[in-house]
Parts: sequence; C-alpha cells; structure tokens
Amino acid sequence: MPQKAHTEAAEHHEKAAKSHRTAAEHHGKGDHAAGHKHSTEAHGHSTTAHEHSTKAHGKSGEHHK
Repeated sequence: MPQKAHTEAAEHHEKAAKSHRTAAEHHGKGDHAAGHKHSTEAHGHSTTAHEHSTKAHGKSGEHHK
C-alpha cells in the first residue's frame, strides 16, 4: 500500500525537522550536549525517513505497472 509508506516517510521527515530545530535552539543557547543529543535523534529520523521514502517509491512504481 503506497499511501501508508508515503505517510510513514512524511512522519519521520517531520520528526527529523523538529529534532533539527530543537538541536539548533540548544546549540544557539550554548547547550551543546543537548544540541548533540537532538542532532543524533534528527539523524536517526532522517535515516528512517529515507528508508520509508525508498520503500514508498518502490511501491509507487509497482502500483503503476
């Protein structure tokens, strides 16, 4: 089901963006430990988003065959 895969990818992209914003706020305040923590979270969400995007793209291609 391509829609579910696209939705999951979008959710992880949104989580990654939120973590990136939070990391930037912490780094801006000089709290680099918390900034690093949120940067690491963002990276994890970005990786998961990429995996879901790749799966969604594959399923979308299958749908159009």
